[in-house]
Amino acid sequence: MSLVMNEVTRALGFQYFALTHHVDLPKAGGTAIRLHNYPDKWADHYDRQSLSLSDPVHRASQVTGFGFQWSSMPRLIPLGRGDQAILEEGRRQGIGDGYTVPVNIPGEACGSCTFVNPRGEAMPLEFLPPAQVLGAKAFEVARGIWFPQMSLERRQRHILTERQRDCVLWVARGKSDWEISRILGISEETVAQHIRMACDRYGVNKRVALAFCAVADRTITIHDVGPWVYNSFPG
Repeated sequence: MSLVMNEVTRALGFQYFALTHHVDLPKAGGTAIRLHNYPDKWADHYDRQSLSLSDPVHRASQVTGFGFQWSSMPRLIPLGRGDQAILEEGRRQGIGDGYTVPVNIPGEACGSCTFVNPRGEAMPLEFLPPAQVLGAKAFEVARGIWFPQMSLERRQRHILTERQRDCVLWVARGKSDWEISRILGISEETVAQHIRMACDRYGVNKRVALAFCAVADRTITIHDVGPWVYNSFPG
């Protein structure tokens, strides 16, 4: 796949690419996607400093579903001195402006496909629309190569019954087992059993963690939780 990505990257007018999950990559090993052609010196520095955990590009990827130029990041997230230091160190090592396509798969660590040019080279603006499409597709292909059964197995392991989902939804809304039993017309003991089984499916033992996992893999959505969501954003 590396050879194909090199060809795609050059065709889009870039020199470097990176397909990666946004995790502690050295520790994750083969459990996370990592494919790039960055200069060795920059890649070594990135790993030694564990920058995958503090990279502002990764943080910006969590607030948009569309590709963005690195130069536009201040419009997405606030950049502190540490963020500026990371970007400046990249520039010192020859890394210029990049274009990152966020790829956030429910139930997985966030990821992205990034295309970058050396410092001083212009951004190929006319190729950014195809870069959006090809970046997302490249990450999908990489997932199939890295762990072809992972997504299917995770979905099968986490599937809740309809009644379990109902209980988890009301847990996320802050209701007690007794309150849920009154809402759903079942016994409190049955509610507790459904919640325990849902916790077992996700491998958690706290109600907050259960609600978080259910939202993360879209078993329930954040908008299901309550109308407060619609009033929590400006505009």
